[in-house]
Amino acid sequence: MKKRDFVKYSTLLAGAMMTGSPSAVISESMKKSSRSVRKGAKLNLRFVPYTLQLKHVFTLATSSRTTTPVVLTEIEYDGVHGYGEASMPPYLGESHESVQKFLSQVNLSQFTDPFLIEDIIAYTDSIAPGNYAAKASVDIALHDLTGKLVGMPWFRLWGLDPLKTPATSFTIGIDTPDVVRQKVAEAELYRVLKVKLGAGTDKEMIETIRSVSDKPICVDVNQGWKDRNFALEMINWLNEKKIIFVEQPMPKEMTDDIAWLTRNSPLPIIADEAVQNIGDVLKVRDIYSGINIKLMKCGGMNAAVKMAHMARALGMKVMLGCMTETSCAISAAAQLSPLVEWADLDGNLLISNDCYDGVTITDGKVTLNVKPGIGISPKIKMFTD
Repeated sequence: MKKRDFVKYSTLLAGAMMTGSPSAVISESMKKSSRSVRKGAKLNLRFVPYTLQLKHVFTLATSSRTTTPVVLTEIEYDGVHGYGEASMPPYLGESHESVQKFLSQVNLSQFTDPFLIEDIIAYTDSIAPGNYAAKASVDIALHDLTGKLVGMPWFRLWGLDPLKTPATSFTIGIDTPDVVRQKVAEAELYRVLKVKLGAGTDKEMIETIRSVSDKPICVDVNQGWKDRNFALEMINWLNEKKIIFVEQPMPKEMTDDIAWLTRNSPLPIIADEAVQNIGDVLKVRDIYSGINIKLMKCGGMNAAVKMAHMARALGMKVMLGCMTETSCAISAAAQLSPLVEWADLDGNLLISNDCYDGVTITDGKVTLNVKPGIGISPKIKMFTD
């Protein structure tokens, strides 16, 4: 990289690292709030494993599953409770066991000020590398807690307009034509469909959907195509089928081929598996058209909002995605949805045992509520006193 470019992008990175830091906003809010940092109060972390039950078998290019393990977290401070979540689909490499092992090492009682978000997150990062879903569960609960303490939702603390939230897509996994048609019917209230490809039935999947719906479609190949010429041929065909973009068409290691594909593609090419945290954004800026940010990949809301600002500063498109999650993590991600072009926040809609109420979808659009924190309420009591 040339020195001029290094200085330019280092400045962008520094700006992104500071963006989203809400200390000034929170300080002003705290003056108007009946709650503040109380002398002697400490942060207390609790966590419990939970298993999400999927409504349908969920099939990607590389695997299928009917459940997703999650760990639910709670941070209590002066009688106020913030909630978080770690969701662990198989490809992340985390599990009930690994997340609980990590969280058992987290000692938040050393902190008496919950608004030291950067310090607390730096501490959790220092415990062990990786473990991004586990770290996200602490980050989300911390944001929920601090928002509640000042009585404001996080989209307002970030200065975002709730009227600018995007429509969310509804995900349809790889399946038989009959089941695909059933899933399309279930997605009647959604404006955009997201379709998983990459298992050799790509054209059948799209043609089946097009036989019953003309809604815009975004496709996620999950690294399923291995040849760039085949990938370009497929994308040219998809371009005729009212497709919006193509997500992770080839293995993330094939950077030269993906860069070539992006240059020649009539559709935007979005990085998913190829981008995890803010350090990856610069690496993919000349390879992809945009990035897919997921809280479970990057470590939570703090990192996600910085990534969004970084990508926008680089002229990249931004998508906000999710895993199979409860309304806790979905509502957390939704707080920054006014920043992005596209949202795929349907993970809570794919399960039958959601334990939280939170963000809703109105006419296919992400609809933020004005509840403080991340905007959720427990449906059932997950943590015993």
